[in-house]
Amino acid sequence: MSDTISFDDFLKVDVRVGRIVRAEPYPEARKPAIKLWIDFGPGIGEKRSSAQITVHYDPATLVGRQVLAVVNFPPRQIGRFVSEVLVLGVPDEAGAVVLVQPGHEVPVGGRLH
Repeated sequence: MSDTISFDDFLKVDVRVGRIVRAEPYPEARKPAIKLWIDFGPGIGEKRSSAQITVHYDPATLVGRQVLAVVNFPPRQIGRFVSEVLVLGVPDEAGAVVLVQPGHEVPVGGRLH
C-alpha cells in the first residue's frame, strides 16, 4: 500500500471518463503500445494517450470503448508521440494491463468521485 494521502490530495487527481475515437498500433514504442485518441466531451475535448495494452487489446476493437484516464498530468513525450492523458488499468495475473472502465454507459467527461 502507498503512503496515506489527504482527501484534498485525492481531489487534485482529475480522473474522467472518455470514449476512444481512434486507435493505432505504435510499433516504434520501446515497449509494445497502442496510440489512442479519446473524446472527453466539450469541457476537455479530444486527448491522446500511448498505452501498453497490446496483450488484451487490438486497435480495431478499442474504438467506441469507454475508459477512465487522468486528464490533469502534463503532456509526456513517448518517442515521436505526445501522450496527454494517462489511461488507467490494472494488471491481470500475468501483469498485463486490463483497462479500467465504467460498469455501465455514462456521459463522457464525467469525473470520478
